[in-house]
Amino acid sequence: MDVKRARVIVVEDEKIMSTFILGNLRRLGILDLYAFQDGAAALREIATLKPDLILTDVHMQPMGGIAFVRNLRASANSQIANTPVIFLSADSSAATVGEALPLGVAGYIVKPPSLAALDAKIELALNGPKGSK
Repeated sequence: MDVKRARVIVVEDEKIMSTFILGNLRRLGILDLYAFQDGAAALREIATLKPDLILTDVHMQPMGGIAFVRNLRASANSQIANTPVIFLSADSSAATVGEALPLGVAGYIVKPPSLAALDAKIELALNGPKGSK
């Protein structure tokens, strides 16, 4: 998939970080962007938006990223349930990463994400390892 054509949802409760991430995605040429402040708000719109990729924070209220992804994966709609997800979090503790990775996510990036890290993880999430297609 052409990354620049991807529809991406960003779920981030901190306004400054959300603006930073959206700005970096635009720098990568991704323009079909939607932002939500928590997992519950994003879940309400997923079926309508049909994103190609979701980037989500881990710690948010009222629904954090872990619960959000669990709900996403439990969807009866396989397209929604299988949407690639990348976690973005300032929390790099082994406990949090260990809870996040078994959810079938495409990556875990410690915030603030570098442009190169975003680019590499998004490419991998949308197209798999180089040479695999």
